[in-house]
Amino acid sequence: MSQNYAALLGAIEGTPPFSILDLGCGPGRDLAYFRSLGHQAVGLDGCAAFCAMARKHSGCEVMEQDFLALSLPEGRYDGVFANASLFHVPTAELPRVLAELRTALKPRGVLFSSNPRGDNSEGWRGDRYGAYHDLARWLAIVEEAGFEEVRHYFRPEGRPRDEQPWLATVLRRVDKER
Repeated sequence: MSQNYAALLGAIEGTPPFSILDLGCGPGRDLAYFRSLGHQAVGLDGCAAFCAMARKHSGCEVMEQDFLALSLPEGRYDGVFANASLFHVPTAELPRVLAELRTALKPRGVLFSSNPRGDNSEGWRGDRYGAYHDLARWLAIVEEAGFEEVRHYFRPEGRPRDEQPWLATVLRRVDKER
């Protein structure tokens, strides 16, 4: 995870501590890490049990919300850490969800996203829904939603591409000229 943490924190402009939303925080591992560095970390997860565990483990504020029904404060966060979470959003809903995350970011805020990459297919695998985008499709979706790419990389590091199933992107909120 250190590469993903560094990617987010290294792209945020300004002086820490930062306000960070951990989207899909699960039981709170990443929340606890960001808090240990002195950042104001806030978690969000759709599972009540994970939210309770995350609050207990991290001591951070954790919101229980479905990704498809977000209610986020405008302009609050310097960064959003979406590690292995946004691929659960159906492609048809992704532009709206990304727009809501963009609005929750401060101007020039950063969205870090790591998702399993694929051939632009989506659907149910067992009891979990996933959308598996390739780099070109993912970048087209996020750019349309008002982000620009800072950088991308594939994980795990140091392996041949066909053994790197994860696509990580660092994206910056951009505001159009009026």
